[in-house]
Amino acid sequence: MNHAPNATPPARVAIVGGGPAGLMAAETLLQAGVAVDVFDAMPSPGRKFLLAGVGGMNITHSEAQDAFYRRYGPRQAALAPMLDAFNADALRAWVHGLGIETFVGSSGKVFPREMKAAPLLRAWLARLREAGMQLHVRHRWTGWYADGSLRFATPDGEACWQGDAVILALGGGSWAKLGSDGRWLPLLAERGVDIAPLQPANCGFERPWSEHFATKFAGAALKGVTLSFVDACGQPCSRRGEFVLTASGVEGNLIYAFSAAIRDAIARDGQATVWLDLLPDRSPERLLAELQRGRGAASLANHLRKQCGLDGAKAGLLRELLDKDSFTDMATLAKAIKALPLTLYATRPIDEAISTAGGVRFEAMSESGMLQALPGVFCAGEMLDWEAPTGGYLLTACFASGRAAGMAALQWLAEQH
Repeated sequence: MNHAPNATPPARVAIVGGGPAGLMAAETLLQAGVAVDVFDAMPSPGRKFLLAGVGGMNITHSEAQDAFYRRYGPRQAALAPMLDAFNADALRAWVHGLGIETFVGSSGKVFPREMKAAPLLRAWLARLREAGMQLHVRHRWTGWYADGSLRFATPDGEACWQGDAVILALGGGSWAKLGSDGRWLPLLAERGVDIAPLQPANCGFERPWSEHFATKFAGAALKGVTLSFVDACGQPCSRRGEFVLTASGVEGNLIYAFSAAIRDAIARDGQATVWLDLLPDRSPERLLAELQRGRGAASLANHLRKQCGLDGAKAGLLRELLDKDSFTDMATLAKAIKALPLTLYATRPIDEAISTAGGVRFEAMSESGMLQALPGVFCAGEMLDWEAPTGGYLLTACFASGRAAGMAALQWLAEQH
């Protein structure tokens, strides 16, 4: 862009992190005429976003706003203003504006028509480049120089950037190979930014299985089960769905839905017990009647399969978790099938988690979203201290917080002139 001889050049903002939050902040600033440089440590932006779309890109969720907001737990109040300004409907309209159609699945999740992230990211980057975004890949942020300029490690050596404001959108600490490695924590902590330790979220848990069970059933899915758990306040909660048995424990959507509560219980008590209803469509009375029918010469395994459809991984899990005496009394067995205790002992490593909890505390930022310890520096996305279950909630808050950071930076820039 050419400027008149005495015209004031546009403000320049650096955005560190090329995921959804960073790119949404870039778009917000570009629309206001700000010059934007986006820096990403990886060879191309949006690596984790693309991975999330491999199995079907779940962009947001269609449930009612009150229920949607409750998914953010203790950080609901902090995120609500961001979500009010850019909610699920606004996000869906924004996707449509990129020429990508969406649809609502049977579970209420919202997907792009092609079910992939790549077309959306491709269209978005093209629009951002056309608007003037300067993208710098293979630039890993390593802090600040003494003069306040940003410091980057690149394949060609160190590089610096000096401008008017900075937005950090560096992700959490899971999937380090995609750039989200949490290496930014000490860089902010040493500058006095209040940070909660990173923890795995939407993660699997460890349970030591017998060698026979692990060999036979690792990778098997338990479908159509109900998981119940009593939270720290003594409130019981239940949900129906499916999860996967692994060689070391359990993972999958139904486990992820309870992962924060399970993780916190393990941190507090050293273990956490969930309760599984393996046959939620059968009443206890019906199940007991089926089990008490004479089985003649049939084995117990065949009896369970023929009378109540319990076989495969469900039957295997039942045998793994119960002692032999539990199979001699049908009343005891029926109760176990309807409420099978599964005790979990540890989270899987943070790098395996879908997302992370912890990060920059909202209390470390001003009401406008700027770091109190670092004027002119704003944060967005998963590096903030919040968490949410899978189902579109993670991405929606990343987009919304990116937009909020962009708006906050615009406000701050205006106040400086």
